Amino acid sequence: MQSLQLRGFEALQLSARNLRRLHRIDIVTPTPIQEKAIPIALAGSDLIGIAQTGTGKTLAFALPIVERLQRDEVALVLAPTRELAEQIFETFRSLETECALVVGGASMNRQIAMLRKKPAVIVATPGRLKDHLFKKTVSLKNVKIAVLDEADRMLDMGFAPAIQRILDETPTSRQTLLFSATMPKGILELAQRYLRSPQSVEVERSHDTAALIEHEMVFIPQADKSELLVSLLNSSRGTVLVFARTRHGVRKLTKSVRGRGHKAAELHSDRTLAQRREALHGFKQGQYRVLVATDIAARGIDVKDISLVINYDLPENPEDYVHRAGRTGRAGAKGRSITLAHPEQAKDVREIERILGASIPISELSTVRPAQPQSAPARANQRRGGSVRRFGRIGRPKR
Repeated sequence: MQSLQLRGFEALQLSARNLRRLHRIDIVTPTPIQEKAIPIALAGSDLIGIAQTGTGKTLAFALPIVERLQRDEVALVLAPTRELAEQIFETFRSLETECALVVGGASMNRQIAMLRKKPAVIVATPGRLKDHLFKKTVSLKNVKIAVLDEADRMLDMGFAPAIQRILDETPTSRQTLLFSATMPKGILELAQRYLRSPQSVEVERSHDTAALIEHEMVFIPQADKSELLVSLLNSSRGTVLVFARTRHGVRKLTKSVRGRGHKAAELHSDRTLAQRREALHGFKQGQYRVLVATDIAARGIDVKDISLVINYDLPENPEDYVHRAGRTGRAGAKGRSITLAHPEQAKDVREIERILGASIPISELSTVRPAQPQSAPARANQRRGGSVRRFGRIGRPKR
C-alpha cells in the first residue's frame, strides 16, 4: 500500500543515493519505458524492451545496472554508433559510475588504459570491442549484465557476427537486456539464442507523438530540391537537421548550404571521431545552425530544441523516417518535419505513412503530383504501347 502512494522514481524502489543523483540532474518523472522496464531489470530478469529513440531507454537500463552491480562485477552496453555510445557513457558518468568508452576512431591505447582500471561499466560499439577481444586487451568473464541498445540498428549495420562473438565471451549466467525499435526476424533469433525467459515490455509507437510534430510532404522534381532546401532554410528559424541518404550527398549539400551563407556542419561515417564530435558539439552550442547528416544521426544524437527536420532524401528504410522526425518535437516541445520526394516515390511515402500510422499532408510547396497506382487495364495498355496519362507540373494548390 505504501508503494502505491509513492510517485515518480520513488515508486520504482530505487535507492536514496540514485534518487539524489536523478534530482541533481533535474530528472524527476520516469518515462513509460522506464516505468515498465526498471522493475523487471531490478528483479534480475532478462528483458526485451520495444521503444523508439527518444523514449528514455538509456536510464531504463542504466539505473538498474547502477543499483544491481556488486564489487568486481561488470556491465556491458553495446550501441550501434559512436554518438549513441558517447551519450550512454555520459549518462553513466552523471550517475557517478566508473565507465570506459570503447568506440572506433579513438585511440586503442587510451581505451586499453581505461579498461585496465577495471571500470564497472563498458560502453562499446561492437566492431571496436571485437578488436579488443582479438588483441586480448579486454576480458568479459565478469560481465553480470549485458545490454543491447538499438539492437535492430546494430543488425542493420551488419554487427550480428560481432555481437554473437562478444556475447559468447560473457558468462551464460548474465542478465541480458535487449532494446529495439522494431522486432525483425534477426532480433527474434538473437533473443532466442541469448536471452533466458525474457519478459517483454512495449511503449506506444512514435506516431503517438505526432501531435507534437507537424509533418509535411513536398513532391518536387529532383532537380529542384537543392533550391527549395535553401529557401526553407532562409524562411525558417532555429536549428535545422537535414538528412541525406549518402555520404557524398551530405558533403555536396553541406558545401551548397555553406555557399548560400548558412553555418553548417556535416556528419557521416567518413568523418573522424574528432570531426564528428566537433560537428555535434558545434550544433548543440549554436556554432552551426544547420547539421547535414546521414541516418547515423537518426538514432545517434540527442540535441534539444531542433526546430526543423528536413528529409532531403527519403530514408532507405521507411522505419527510419520515425527516428529522423523524432529528432524534433522532443521533451514536450513542438517540432516540424518536412520531406522532399519526387513523384515516383509515392509508394515509398505510403509505406512511411503506414508505419507512422497517419497520412502526411501534402505541402502547398509541391510543384508536381505523386504518381498514382496504375490499374490492371492501364498497365496492360502500357505494355501494348498505348498511352497512360501522367501528371505533369502543376501550380500550387489553393489553401
